[in-house]
Amino acid sequence: MAMMKTVFAPAKINLCLHVTGRREDGYHDLATLMQRVDVQDRLEITVSSGSEITACCPQLILPPGVENIAARAARLFLSYIREECSVAVRIDKKIPAAAGMGGGSSNAASVLLALNDMLGVNLSQSELISIGVKIGADVPFFLYDQSAAWATGVGERLQPWPGLPPVTFVLVNPGIEVSTAWVFKTLGLTCSRPIAKIPRFPVRTSGLVCLLHNDLEVVTCQRHPVITTIKERLLAGGAAGALMSGSGPTVFGVFDDQDQAGKVAKVLSTETDWWVQVVNPL
Repeated sequence: MAMMKTVFAPAKINLCLHVTGRREDGYHDLATLMQRVDVQDRLEITVSSGSEITACCPQLILPPGVENIAARAARLFLSYIREECSVAVRIDKKIPAAAGMGGGSSNAASVLLALNDMLGVNLSQSELISIGVKIGADVPFFLYDQSAAWATGVGERLQPWPGLPPVTFVLVNPGIEVSTAWVFKTLGLTCSRPIAKIPRFPVRTSGLVCLLHNDLEVVTCQRHPVITTIKERLLAGGAAGALMSGSGPTVFGVFDDQDQAGKVAKVLSTETDWWVQVVNPL
């Protein structure tokens, strides 16, 4: 008998991102502060008898031979629990793809959590994270039961973070796709850097703005100067700070005043063809 579950997969932004070294396996060690925000993909997950695993996302065109990350998550989960069934995932995307907002990783985590519940397996959070880290560095964060967290290693070591002062974000994506693999390859990090320490919790917006940092920004900005333009527009519009999220190209502006955030977003939406959204931290 078929079972269906609808879940929502939130986006994230990186409030700071330090690349601390390159590992022998080719991956990079990170130290990053991630925050969930209230723009979300909607997933319908159906489990039935059989062995077919599919993921359908009308808004996303993948290159030939590339499997949707949500289908890969289902496949890894079933392999881990050594069970066979059919899983069909339908994704209604609201988070831009290849945007530095973790949309695909959030979809994958949502599939793992949903299957764990639907199949009554009751894997622990650490077991789910051990599956998730094989899919991508952001997946463990979306499996972690916190809206904000400090992640180190390849994203699998997580510590809770208390959250944010009352701020609003304006997210801007110029509609270009950035390859995370290309950004890390171009970064050319050969020596290990000092381990970044977990930041102190800022009680004011000014404290939060002091945290904003992204080692990947300079790489992506060199190829896509529009990112610098977006940062300048947000700051000119009254943002207390602005930063590229993840490997880009999405940029977020931090606003104390929700009305001002709305005004800036309206102007940018009117004057450009960029994807612009006002969001709040979850």
